Amino acid sequence: MPLRVKEALSKDVGRCIARIDPEDIKRYGLSEGQIIELEGKRKTPARLLACDSGDMGQKAIQIDGITRENAQVGLDEKISIHKVDHHFAGSITLRPLTSTPLLEKERDSVYLSNLLEGLPVIEGDRIRANLYGTRTCDFLVTDTTPKGIVLISNATYINVEKQLSQEQKTSRISYEDIGGLGPQIQRVREMIELPLRFPQVFDRLGVQPPKGVLLYGPPGTGKTVIARAVANETDVYFTHISGPEIIGKFYGESEERLRNVFDEAQAHAPAIIFIDEIDAIAPKREEMGGEKQVERRVVAQLLALMDGLESRGQVIVIGATNIPNTLDPALRRPGRFDREISIPIPDRNGRFEILQIHTRGMPLAEDVDLMRLSDITHGFVGADLEALAKEAAMSSLRELLPCIDYEQAVIPYEKLLSMNVTMENFLDALKEVEPSAIREVFVEVPDVTWSDIGGLEAIKEELIEAVQWPLKYNSVYEKFNITPPQGILLHGPSGTGKTLLVRALAHESGVNFIPVKGPALMSKYVGESERAIREVFKKAKQASPSILYFDEIESLVPIRGRDSGAGASFTERVISQFLAEMSGIEELKGVTVLATTNRIDLIDPALLSSGRFDVVLELPMPDAKARLEIFQIHLQKKPLAEDVHLEELVRSTEGHSGGDIHFICRKASALAIRDFLKIGEKGAPCIEKHHFEIALSLLKSNRSLQ
Repeated sequence: MPLRVKEALSKDVGRCIARIDPEDIKRYGLSEGQIIELEGKRKTPARLLACDSGDMGQKAIQIDGITRENAQVGLDEKISIHKVDHHFAGSITLRPLTSTPLLEKERDSVYLSNLLEGLPVIEGDRIRANLYGTRTCDFLVTDTTPKGIVLISNATYINVEKQLSQEQKTSRISYEDIGGLGPQIQRVREMIELPLRFPQVFDRLGVQPPKGVLLYGPPGTGKTVIARAVANETDVYFTHISGPEIIGKFYGESEERLRNVFDEAQAHAPAIIFIDEIDAIAPKREEMGGEKQVERRVVAQLLALMDGLESRGQVIVIGATNIPNTLDPALRRPGRFDREISIPIPDRNGRFEILQIHTRGMPLAEDVDLMRLSDITHGFVGADLEALAKEAAMSSLRELLPCIDYEQAVIPYEKLLSMNVTMENFLDALKEVEPSAIREVFVEVPDVTWSDIGGLEAIKEELIEAVQWPLKYNSVYEKFNITPPQGILLHGPSGTGKTLLVRALAHESGVNFIPVKGPALMSKYVGESERAIREVFKKAKQASPSILYFDEIESLVPIRGRDSGAGASFTERVISQFLAEMSGIEELKGVTVLATTNRIDLIDPALLSSGRFDVVLELPMPDAKARLEIFQIHLQKKPLAEDVHLEELVRSTEGHSGGDIHFICRKASALAIRDFLKIGEKGAPCIEKHHFEIALSLLKSNRSLQ
C-alpha cells in the first residue's frame, strides 16, 4: 500500500507514530494503535494512528524525521506499510548518538524503560529520548532480545553503552523542529530539493534550475534553522560559512578562501553552501569608502562565483541576513539569488506550534495552556519563545533550590521526577523575556483596566471596536473584507482621561505597546529626525500587532507654513515623513497608531484626513453620572466618615475633570492621614467631609493662580 510521505505533527516527534486517513485504516483491515512495518529503502516499525480531519483524503502518511531516516525515505516519496508481528522486548542495547551528557540516573534501566515505554523498535533504528527539562538524546538500537520488531515495556532491561558513537555528534534537525513557517519551508524545498533530486525535470523544460535563495527577516525567526533542516533532509554535501571568517589579512587571501569554498562544493556536488550574515561580505559597493578595497574585491569575487563565466554545476547557495537592504544590488537578481523569501514574525498559530516544539520534553502541569500563551506573546519570534520555555523551566528549578544539598552536590532523584512546569512558571517567565524586535523600546504596561475609568462609555466602545475586535474576530473582518482603522486620535481638555484610556487599551488588548515621546525623535543633524520616525514605524511593523503611541502629538506635527526661516523646512520634512509612513505606498499592516493631544487646532490638517487618523474622538468633561463613577473608583477601599455623601461631592465638582477629582480624593486622603497621626493614632481612621471641602478649596485656589 504505497503512500506519500508528509511531515509529522509536532507532538508526534520522537514517538514512532505513523498517521494515515481513518478510511484507509478501515479499507486495509488495520486498526488504530496497531504496530505496522514501514518499507522504504529500509524497514522500520511504527505505531498506526488516525490523522487529523484537515489531512484526510490525501493518500499520505505522516512520519517524523527520525522515522524517515530509519526507513531511508524523504518527504513526498512513496512508502509501503504492512501488517507485522511483534514481541515485547526482554532487553535492548542502546548507543548514544549525541553528545548530551547523561546523568547516572538517566542511564538507569528503570528510568529509560519508563521513558521509552510503548516504542516499537528494530535493530539499527535511531530513537530519541526526552530527558529531564528540554534535553534530548538520540540513541542507536544496536541489539534486541528477541530479534525482529520488539515493543519496549516498563519491564524491558535497557543497557546503555558507555562510549559515544563517532557516527553522529549533534542532534539532527528536521522540518518538524521548525514551527510556524510551513509556507516558507515549502518554498525553500521547491527551490532546493527539486533541482538537487530531479535535475532531469529542468532539462526537459529547457530551463536552468534555481541556483540561490536569500532568507531574510528579523533576528531569531529561524533562518539558520531552516538551512540546517534542509541540509539534513536533502542528505547532500553541506558547507557552512559565516561572513566575517572569509576576510583575511593578506592581499588576495579573502578571495582565495571564497573560491576554495565553491571549489570544494563543486567537487562534492550536489551540494549546498550556506552563507550566514551575508551582509558582512557583500554590502553595497557604492557606499564603501576608498580604503575598503578588500571588501570591494570580495563582493566582486562572490558575484563572479555565483553567476560568472564558469558554470558552478549542482551547487545551491543559501544566504541569510536580517538587513537585506544593505546587500549589493547586483547580488539580488535572478541568476544569483533567484528567490528572496521573507521569514516573518510568527502569528498566533505559528507561536502555538513553536511552543509545542520547545515544550515537547518538558513535564508540563495540567494547568499549562499553550494556546493562551500564544495569544499573549504578540511580537515574540521563535528564539524568544525558546527563551520563554527555558525561563519557565528555570522558574520551576528555583522552587527546588531549598531541597538541594550543596555539600553532597546531590538532588534527590524522587524530587527531580516529581518536578513539573506550571502555568505560573510561564507567567513569571513572561516578566523576564521581552519580544526581541522591540527590546530597546519595551515598556511595562500598567495594570489599568476599563473598570478603572469612570464614564466615557461611548469612547471605550469605539476603542474596543477599533483595536480589540480586529484582533479577537479577525476571521469576521476578513469575511466582510474590511480593514480596521489604523489611526486613532484622542483630544480634549487636560485631565479628561486621554492617557488613562491609552494605558487601559494597551493592557486590555494585550498587544505590544510602543510609546514614543515626540521631542526624543528630534535631532540637530539633517535627516536624523526623519530616520528616527522611519525606525519607529519599522519596529512597530516588525512587532505587529502593536500600538504605536504618540503623546502630545502637536509638538511633532504642527501646522505647516506658520514658521519661517531654517526651522520651517526642518518641520516640513518631519511632517512629510510622518504622513508618508502613515499612508504611504507601504501598507501599515498590524499597527495601530494612537495619539493624544489637548490642542487639536495646532495639528497639521493633512494628518486628520481619512486613511491617516480615521477615528478622531473628543473626550468631554464628565457629567454628573461620570463624576459619580470617578469618585466611586478613587474612593473604593478608603475609610469614609458617615457625613461624606458622594452626591454632594458630585454637585460641588460641576465643571471639573477626572484629573481634578483624582486630586481632590488624594488630597482629602492626605489630610485625613495628617489629622489621624496628630491625635496619636487614636480611634478609627477615616476621611471626613471637611477634608474634601479643604481639598476642593485648594483646587480652586490653584486654578485661580493659573
